[in-house]
Amino acid sequence: MVQDEKTAPNDGADEQMLGSGGLEDKLADRRDEVKFIKGDHQNGDAKIDIGAVNGGKPAFTGMSKEELMKYANDPFWVRLRWIFFVGFWAVWVGMLVGAILIIIGAPKCAAPQPLPWYKRGPHAKFASLETCKPDDVQSAKKIHAAGAIYELPADLTYNVKKPEVEEQIKRLVAQYQGSDTRVILDVTPNYVAKDSQLVQDAIADPEKRSAFVWVTGKTTVPTNWLKVGGTRSAWEKVGDSYVLSQFQDGYYDLKMNSTLVRKEFGGVLKHLISLGVEGFRLNNTKFFVLSENLEDEFPSAAPKDLNQGPSDYGFYDHKQTTFQSGLGDVLYDYLSIVKNASDEAFLSVAEDVIQPQVYQLSEVPGVNGIDLPMYGDFVKVLSKSKPEKSLQKDLENTLFQAGNSSWLQWNFGDIYVDTPQDPSALSLFLSLLPGVPVVPVDAIAYRNVTEETYRQIEQLRKSASYMHGELKLFQADSLVAYSRIKSGNPGYFVVFNPTDLPQSSNFTGPAELPEKMTVSYFSEDYNNQDNSVKVGHAAKVNLKQLKVAPHSTIILTYVPATTE
Repeated sequence: MVQDEKTAPNDGADEQMLGSGGLEDKLADRRDEVKFIKGDHQNGDAKIDIGAVNGGKPAFTGMSKEELMKYANDPFWVRLRWIFFVGFWAVWVGMLVGAILIIIGAPKCAAPQPLPWYKRGPHAKFASLETCKPDDVQSAKKIHAAGAIYELPADLTYNVKKPEVEEQIKRLVAQYQGSDTRVILDVTPNYVAKDSQLVQDAIADPEKRSAFVWVTGKTTVPTNWLKVGGTRSAWEKVGDSYVLSQFQDGYYDLKMNSTLVRKEFGGVLKHLISLGVEGFRLNNTKFFVLSENLEDEFPSAAPKDLNQGPSDYGFYDHKQTTFQSGLGDVLYDYLSIVKNASDEAFLSVAEDVIQPQVYQLSEVPGVNGIDLPMYGDFVKVLSKSKPEKSLQKDLENTLFQAGNSSWLQWNFGDIYVDTPQDPSALSLFLSLLPGVPVVPVDAIAYRNVTEETYRQIEQLRKSASYMHGELKLFQADSLVAYSRIKSGNPGYFVVFNPTDLPQSSNFTGPAELPEKMTVSYFSEDYNNQDNSVKVGHAAKVNLKQLKVAPHSTIILTYVPATTE
């Protein structure tokens, strides 16, 4: 019989299929508390709050006060709290002590060092050592000179150890003792007389001929080289040999890169330093290294005088006898000898280097083998009545070609005697450029400039803005100007007017200039010019309204304007 589906007994299959503890069981076990909260009476609104009564987990409420107090006096927790307390303050004190030690032990920021004496300048240029006199000290004092330059005759270069020469040098040094001026000598070391010991040794010993350009086995002159500035051959016959003699008759050229010459001239420099000489300027440096190939000179591609011919020195380019590669290294070798003998001594040149790149070290580009190079025609251009080129561009090019880090010699002897410019204006303008003024005592910048102007120059050159400041160039029509400024110090703005009329100072340049500046110094004839606005020391001026007097220099002090 078929069992009726509705009356079939329950065998538990349904429960087995649903499984125990299913969703319905969980819902059955859950008991929620339902609260009805009346809301708006008018609308009949109500809120329902359903909260767990026994089905949810109770929120954690932390330890009670009674439970915490059980640990308050527990020895373990008391000890642990003390350990953390003492440890915290020990670390804090250690950090404080460490910070103090770092501050004390850290290297101090060194204050900028003043310039060495030979860079402070100016230098007074006198004539020969043999003509020195006691009055020279007062002449040097007029320009507040840091150095006094004298010419050591070429005949005496390798004879400085002779008693009579020593006595002359000692007398010169003693003359400046007690003053702030030191002795500098112009030295000519690249040739010697035929009766010198070097020549006699070379005649007796062929191995010592390496100090000269000495050619044997020739029946005619080895090359077409001529005497400097002359028309005769530069070769002289010595026995069965030819020896190079580019300068005076009876004087033979030395190869300054020769080991023999280095030893000999190095000894001369060290001996002069021991006698009290503290600076050297070398003559004829472009001839210090000579070609080993002994090839003929070629005619110059751009001769200075078109009337000259093959028998004239100026007809040739002289690439075999001047500005040879390695010249900077040779000069640096002698500079090292000087520096090793005295930290305060220096070695430079007495004439324009013409090709400044040759005077740089081969292994360290941009570094000169000498102190205080002399380069360019800017002093001449500045002193002309009507410069043919832009003063700003010429100055910029001079500094760039010489190396922007170079501290140049500004030769006041290049100022034209008939210059229309006020000599004091030229002195002020040149003296605040990076470099050293070299003032011959017979030059117009010495005779026609008062000691007061040079006293002002000395004060300006001692300032941090000059010694360590940045140089920036400016131009406004015919005016040329530059600034010297070091962060944290007042700046100097130096303006020169080379024209016959007052000129407005509408400057443009790489930095912002404030409108208001203070007059610091001005050239001696500034207020004596016609049609010019008179100025006074410490007066405030508006830069855009200032008209600079003709042939004059004015120096303004300012605080650089800040731009956001």
